[in-house]
Amino acid sequence: MKAPLGVILAGGAATRMGGGDKGLLALGGQSILDRVIARLDPQVAQLALNANGDPARFHRLGLPVIGDSVEGLAGPLAGVLAGLDWAAEQGGSHIVTAAADTPFFPCDLVPRLMMAAEQANAPIALAATPDPKRGLSRHPTFGLWPVALRDDLRAALNGGLRKVVLWTDAHGAVNAIFEASTGADPFFNVNTPEDLAQAEAML
Repeated sequence: MKAPLGVILAGGAATRMGGGDKGLLALGGQSILDRVIARLDPQVAQLALNANGDPARFHRLGLPVIGDSVEGLAGPLAGVLAGLDWAAEQGGSHIVTAAADTPFFPCDLVPRLMMAAEQANAPIALAATPDPKRGLSRHPTFGLWPVALRDDLRAALNGGLRKVVLWTDAHGAVNAIFEASTGADPFFNVNTPEDLAQAEAML
């Protein structure tokens, strides 16, 4: 498999943060989104941002901005579909997605997702971390997705499906396990002002 294309998912409403774009919040002198780009860009062939509304607010980033094609706020799967459609236009076979509000995700995210998919001969791989309470905590906004399934995903979304793992499980998705090397969750995401303060402390 050649290097996938990267898509940063920034289409959420950020209601717990009071609205607006969480990725544009400052964290240690940079925006959270700047930190996400710095981690994902070296791992992928091309990079785009999935966001809705006026794309001009992201102009300084110099990235293609792709909106959801599914009406209404249809959740992360709508962003995945937008990314798959964009990748198809670029001639890509796969995308890897990352959330715009998760500044500390692993710098080897892409190769480990690819390895998990290849070893299991699975079409989709999702990031997961060990969880002492649940056994495993999946992070479905961090995944490897094949362009070949985009029409299947479009049909599922048009049929009302919104929960990521319902669709991925139906296609035999596998988990790529990421241990917390320093005790901190590598997929810690910023949802609230308290989370932002915690992220500052984690820096």
